[in-house]
Amino acid sequence: MTVPPGRRERKKAATRQKIADTALRLFLERGYDAVGIRDVAAEADVAVTTLFSHFASKEALVFELDEDFEHRLTQAVTGRPPHEPLIPALRHEIQALVRHCTGDGAAPVWRMIDHSPALREYEESMRLRHAESLATAIAADPGLSRTPTACRAIARFVIDAYSLAREAADPEAAVDEVFRMIEAAWEVTCPSRRA
Repeated sequence: MTVPPGRRERKKAATRQKIADTALRLFLERGYDAVGIRDVAAEADVAVTTLFSHFASKEALVFELDEDFEHRLTQAVTGRPPHEPLIPALRHEIQALVRHCTGDGAAPVWRMIDHSPALREYEESMRLRHAESLATAIAADPGLSRTPTACRAIARFVIDAYSLAREAADPEAAVDEVFRMIEAAWEVTCPSRRA
């Protein structure tokens, strides 16, 4: 049973969300490069130190769900029922993430990211980190028994599936298409097939 967050945790979460919402609004109104950290802190009515206690960098303000996405991906591996196959669990989670990131209002945010070298670089480093966390979770599952290389490759394919689908005309169809290839690659890495 999970314990509901206490008042202090709720207050911290509300402050974090207020900062993120304020930053995104300012970035979209004025342009990412035209808004500084001090502008965000002033508009959110928090100290700069408070802002940095919640977000490590200006780029992190745009990707405020970064840690949540990473956790959800690893949880798709570690939290699935004992006999549920890995790839369908990952497909389900990627579909949910793609729906979230292609929903109403997402297009202006992605245009902003696409036009900012700093945000594109941050997104790439975030994707690599997500892939490494996912590979670690896959490798740690004793029921999956794949080589470290296979775990890392599949994890990168999964993260790339998200990126490709986000940019596709039909994101859900793109996830299905890419995951058919991921499923085939996963089956090829099965130890019994290599024997």
